[in-house]
Amino acid sequence: MEQGKRVAAIHDLSCFGRCSLAVIAPVLSVMGVQCAPLPTAVLSAHTGGFGPVARTELAGQLADTLAHWARLGLAFDGVYTGYLSSPEQAALALKAVEGLKGPGGLAVADPVLGDHGRLYASVTPELVAAMVELCGRADVITPNRTEAAALLGRKLEELPRDGVALARLLSRGGARSVVVTGAGDGPGRTGAAWFDRESGRSGICAVDREPGEFPGTGDLFAAVLTGSLVRGEGLEGAAARAADFVGACVRFTLQAGTPSREGVRFEPLLGQLAAGCPPFEGMRQESRTCPNLPSGRASGILYRKSSDTQERME
Repeated sequence: MEQGKRVAAIHDLSCFGRCSLAVIAPVLSVMGVQCAPLPTAVLSAHTGGFGPVARTELAGQLADTLAHWARLGLAFDGVYTGYLSSPEQAALALKAVEGLKGPGGLAVADPVLGDHGRLYASVTPELVAAMVELCGRADVITPNRTEAAALLGRKLEELPRDGVALARLLSRGGARSVVVTGAGDGPGRTGAAWFDRESGRSGICAVDREPGEFPGTGDLFAAVLTGSLVRGEGLEGAAARAADFVGACVRFTLQAGTPSREGVRFEPLLGQLAAGCPPFEGMRQESRTCPNLPSGRASGILYRKSSDTQERME
């Protein structure tokens, strides 16, 4: 009997504000992928604009759940990790990758460590070291530039300015696929730079940058990316679908006038992830229209291939 695709999602749960598991679970579900949540912490709201939050750390529950699932012999098509509050939780996430990833499965690590050039206040050198180890076992990592610097042990100004060059550097000689979020292909553009270890290709997918900052867009991007990969889409198409969807949600949110601290209103647009849009594979320097975007607008996705995209890294 076909059980369908399923992903173990190791993230925090913010009870208000669209981020973390509150975004990841519905996105994966509408994409036809079962989301098995493994909460690392429960927060009354996310920490980006609601003042002091009530929070409960769940390292003990996480360990007990992993032990139970091991007794059940569960295996998953994907193990997708995000916010981890301590080296202990990072070690448990690594244990999950080693014990839960089934044959042919993917480990996707979103190394939540910081943004805008600064690590989060709770991030310690020990947590960074544990995250480096976890990412070393991942098949795909999705850092922003701040997190990339932490993973590489470099200052932000020491990183390559070119997003594709940074993605290739983070791949450790082609050992893993990389998607660097927040990269663009020109002024007023934002998206992601990617390197695919399976094909040796790399490039950038980008949309027009809209005004404002919205919490949870990184979680939304990585959730769509993970769902696409688990469904069998290549990294290029998965990154394009994720950037396209986040861009559409930001535009919809701005049109609706939703307060930015509540995150992007992705719920009305979830239908475009289910089956309506064809894969984005094979696009070459062009925009493609997705029929499920509001008002039939063009997706705005544009690919820029680096000059050596056909070469597999040695």
